[in-house]
Amino acid sequence: MHADHITGTGYLKKLSGCKSVISKSSGAQADIYLESDDVFPFGNFTLKVLSTPGHTNGCVSYYFKEKQMVFTGDTLLIRGCGRTDFQEGNPETLYKSIHSKLFTLPEETQVYPAHDYKGMMSSTIAEESKFNPRLTKSLKDFVDIMNNLNLGYPKQIDRALPANIVCGLHDIPIDINITKQN
Repeated sequence: MHADHITGTGYLKKLSGCKSVISKSSGAQADIYLESDDVFPFGNFTLKVLSTPGHTNGCVSYYFKEKQMVFTGDTLLIRGCGRTDFQEGNPETLYKSIHSKLFTLPEETQVYPAHDYKGMMSSTIAEESKFNPRLTKSLKDFVDIMNNLNLGYPKQIDRALPANIVCGLHDIPIDINITKQN
């Protein structure tokens, strides 16, 4: 669940009939709840759920072993990490999640975060474990850094959190107009 945007899951469910999936620890409504070490198939492949709380309680990463990829959401960013100053964030938990669940993956594993503020698309576990300016620090130094970022309050938090708890179905217009692209 995020404070800076509203999930599109509600729209997708209404349009396609798909099921919503979220971490059991998130506290949000969904059709399917994931827990650490769950494995789910798609096509001929599988994704393994890695519980990586710290940015939020419900943060998970998805490890795609067959292709040596991990999708880290806002837990591990390229040369950064998710903030921990609101919404259940905890810097010590985040540091331990990243070091015990992500930095233990094979070094060549490609890291795909949810977004990057400088336009980079991916990194590797080796790169992040060696060069991430916050995560190469000790636990104590990391906690100090995270507790002193003094970032602004997310503009959409008061609207986004309640909407995301109900899968983004908050304030959805009755008519959803979709234009198909050819």
